[in-house]
Amino acid sequence: QVQLVESGGGLVQAGGSLRLSCAASGRTISSYVMGWFRQAPGKEREFVASISWSGGNTYYADSVKGRFTISRDNAKNTVYLQMNSLKPEDTAVYYCAAGTRLAGMQVNSWGQGTQVNISS
Repeated sequence: QVQLVESGGGLVQAGGSLRLSCAASGRTISSYVMGWFRQAPGKEREFVASISWSGGNTYYADSVKGRFTISRDNAKNTVYLQMNSLKPEDTAVYYCAAGTRLAGMQVNSWGQGTQVNISS
C-alpha cells in the first residue's frame, strides 16, 4: 500500500493561491489514479479532483473547475493541486488519495490531510 503525505496548506486571503503537494512512498504512484478530496467542518468529505495514471486526463468537481489544477510527476512520486482564486468556502482539510477510476474515484489509500484556511 502506498503512503501519502500532504503539505502546502496554510492561511491565505480570498482571491489568493496555494499549491498543495502529496509525496508518496512505499510504492510508485504510476499505477494509481491520484486525487484530492476535502472536508470542511461539519460536512462530509467531498471529491475535488483526480488525474489518470499518465496525467493525460483529469476530472474536477464543478465547484473548483477553472480554478484548481491537478498534476502529477511520477518520477518524483508526487501529486500537486494548484488552487487559484480561492474562496472562503474552499476552507477545509485537503486529503490526497490513491486509487482507481477517474470519475467516481475509488480510494485505496489516504493521506493524513493538510489544513487550508481562506479568509474573507
